Amino acid sequence: MRKLSRLVLFVVIALVVGTAAFLATWDIPAPVTTIEKVIPDERFPR
Repeated sequence: MRKLSRLVLFVVIALVVGTAAFLATWDIPAPVTTIEKVIPDERFPR
């Protein structure tokens, strides 16, 4: 029972470390959606 609990603990720690390493090295792409918004002329001082 003790060996099984150590194995489970080791697997959990390995998963956490692996996930942290993956997220630290993942190059997340920036969003490329074009946004166009019409701004009325009344908002700008003359």
